[in-house]
Amino acid sequence: MKRNIFWLAAMLFAVTLSCTIDKTDYEAELRTTVTEDYIFEEALSFNTGDYKISVESLNGTFNKGYNEIHLQLTDAETDEHVTSTEVTLLPILTSDDVAISCPHSYDLVYDEIENAYVGYAVFTKESTSLANWKLYFSFTENNQIHQTDQLISVEEQLNKNLNMTSFTGADNQEYVIALIAPREPKVAENDLIAGIYKYNEPTTPAGDFPDPLQFSYSAVEGYTLLLDPRMPEPSMGNHSTPNNQDLTQGSDGLYHGVVNYTMTGAWTLNFIMLNSEGEVVRGTEVSTAFTPGIEGEKGELYIDTLF
Repeated sequence: MKRNIFWLAAMLFAVTLSCTIDKTDYEAELRTTVTEDYIFEEALSFNTGDYKISVESLNGTFNKGYNEIHLQLTDAETDEHVTSTEVTLLPILTSDDVAISCPHSYDLVYDEIENAYVGYAVFTKESTSLANWKLYFSFTENNQIHQTDQLISVEEQLNKNLNMTSFTGADNQEYVIALIAPREPKVAENDLIAGIYKYNEPTTPAGDFPDPLQFSYSAVEGYTLLLDPRMPEPSMGNHSTPNNQDLTQGSDGLYHGVVNYTMTGAWTLNFIMLNSEGEVVRGTEVSTAFTPGIEGEKGELYIDTLF
């Protein structure tokens, strides 16, 4: 009996020590990679004709994944904001003479509280020397259409709580899932928010470049993301947590659920995506077995996080 107690205590100590070491390593990584403050700052500013365009994003950068975008349009002569026009945004990545886009809100909507035209872009790739992102803008003022474009740099997403994934579903459609919140999770039940988008195959021949109908994405309607969060590190045994809630679509078009993080470290959000008819579009169930010492199994559809 005493021998059994001794071995049980030794095993618990080893697991605790392993968890502590892993946790310390993760905290060291977080201190060097995750930005603690999230404020909107100017990322891009330029003049086009008699107008100035200023684009703000979180911390003044564009990153791979979901980016909320605030655009201010100002009359350069009067310095007055233009608030009642139609403003469009089209991000395009050009690489090897091939042009692609990403999920985005083409029509920006003026928000009186933010005093800006508001939208988003989910950049699916980082900028490289061979792959360049451009933002194409247009607006109509005084019955005149203004069009312009600007080269931007899309950086690596250092906050893994804002990771994304792209894939082809069982319906042969191209999808993107992007995490939006929480940016800074807590050891608690966290509101989990994601965007789910689908590429719209063009149905007409291409017009003058850039033809927005050739680069169209839309938020999917009425889908469900079944959620199974786990810690895949061998020392964690791929354990999950209680009180998680699957993601369903809210009135804002985004998908809302709850993820319960019981400790800091590396987590995998395993998903099964169902369409509005309840059919599996992508994803597989993960074994519920506790597997200490073995790297945890991941499903067919997942996003890794770290906090």
